[in-house]
Amino acid sequence: MNELHGRENPKDNDLFFTCSLIDYIARRTKNKRADVVNALGEKRLEKIYDLADIYHSDNIERVSEDFIKEADIKDGSFDNMGECQYAIPSHWDIGKVYKRLIKQVAQEDNISVITALMEVYNSFISEKIDDYNSSMYYENPAYLFECFRENKVL
Repeated sequence: MNELHGRENPKDNDLFFTCSLIDYIARRTKNKRADVVNALGEKRLEKIYDLADIYHSDNIERVSEDFIKEADIKDGSFDNMGECQYAIPSHWDIGKVYKRLIKQVAQEDNISVITALMEVYNSFISEKIDDYNSSMYYENPAYLFECFRENKVL
């Protein structure tokens, strides 16, 4: 049942939280988003997505620490924030970008949200979105989807 409570489906908000948490973990551990997604794995991602309505009421720092430890995510050397020459978007801002793209991929390809999430984060578009010196992260969602679909920047 896709009952609405407010302006959007609650599962859309759960996807938003899941993507924001991925970004938060990536920033804390200085890893690429794909590395975080792959370290968390499908089962943990499903758990985060399924329980996002509970996790989002907790402190994101504590929730991220739990998953960093559980998935044994080591510190990396990827620092897209340190290299940024402009205002840095928040993990919530980036979570929204990914949520929109993942939702569209899942709908268009008729696949699960978690399958779409793993595909998007492991595609070329993820590195483009995470380059905060480019304009990709604030591009139109339809444009991002077409770039993802064509596997190149259009």
